Amino acid sequence: MTATYQDITLEPVDITSPNFRANPFPTFKRWRNTRPVVPVQAFGERAWIVSRYDDVLAVLTDERLVKDRRNAQNPNQKQGEMWIPGFIKPLKSNMLDSDPPDHTRLRSLVHQAFMPRLIVQMQTRIHRLAHELIDRAQAKGEMDLVNDFALPIPMLAISEMLGVAEQDRAAFHRWSKVMVSVSKPIDGILAIPSLYQLIRFLRRLFREHRLNPQDDLTSTLLQAKSEGSKLSEDELIGMVALLLSAGHETTVNLIGNGVLALLTHPAELHRLRTEPDLIKSAIEELVRYTPPVLFATTRYARENLEIAGTQIPKGELVLAALGSANHDESKFENPETLMLDRQNNKHVGFGSGIHYCIGAPLARLESSIAFQVLFERLPNIRLAVDPNNLLWNSSLITRGAKAIPVKF
Repeated sequence: MTATYQDITLEPVDITSPNFRANPFPTFKRWRNTRPVVPVQAFGERAWIVSRYDDVLAVLTDERLVKDRRNAQNPNQKQGEMWIPGFIKPLKSNMLDSDPPDHTRLRSLVHQAFMPRLIVQMQTRIHRLAHELIDRAQAKGEMDLVNDFALPIPMLAISEMLGVAEQDRAAFHRWSKVMVSVSKPIDGILAIPSLYQLIRFLRRLFREHRLNPQDDLTSTLLQAKSEGSKLSEDELIGMVALLLSAGHETTVNLIGNGVLALLTHPAELHRLRTEPDLIKSAIEELVRYTPPVLFATTRYARENLEIAGTQIPKGELVLAALGSANHDESKFENPETLMLDRQNNKHVGFGSGIHYCIGAPLARLESSIAFQVLFERLPNIRLAVDPNNLLWNSSLITRGAKAIPVKF
């Protein structure tokens, strides 16, 4: 039975359900062919999902769609907005939830801190960790690919880059998991204790780095200036929290989803093993084929506008379906086929426009090392369960399996 909201029929699909996350691509295909802009229930409100490649690309760069909801709401919408505790508001003070000129200033400051030098320095450490994780797993003959391999690599990278002590990293990950798992109002309420602990931790981290600056991302953010301006305390909290969640959750899914795809496509896995130079194009194809990020982060209509013949009212939520765009038949030949040597692969897996993922180079580095070490060290790796029985996370934005048992 379909639901109605303000006289517009909503699609009766829960886009956060594990079943949808496991295989959203048939639904995306139906929407592209029949209803390219479709209203659904998301975050407890109506959201408009845009599914065709050209429309998604337009949404990602359209200045009429804003990231800061306050720049799009009318007075009635502001009154109906869900209350959040004041201490959580700093988490919204980041470049992902801001528009120019604030976004321009924030991204400039973060770009100074997110130096290629820090990323290059991590390469040897990631290699060593990947081998250590395989050493541990070999003793048992099996492992959970997600928690025993895909998670520790980006978690170590972003923690070391931010200067987070080893004993704090498990909690750091728990807080990050809570942040990316909010997909409906009740999730936001349940997340409050974890977010409170995260913010307290970050304030302590900043105090320590002000007293004893380190050669890390947090110290650089504390010192970064753009035209005489520095990040405020709230902006520092929002930015480091963003780098924490975006800096490792996406890569966990890229590694996990990618290995799963390769294990279920043995011919392509054999090609990668025998043609190591394919790794660069393989990463791009895996981002396209089995997206670690299913939807771009939220955007709101600054004014009444039209997308693909559909009217979007001012102030309403728009979700660009990156996973659908990357399977659009009008842009990709045989989009449902995994082709590691795919040419002219202009996927939108890392977004586009001014909000293009600043951590994309780090995600590519981490995943390429992970794939190379894993398949070199474990030539007999195979799934320990039927892939159809895997459980998937219910996060609205990201897409990944909760666990992927493998043996070797």
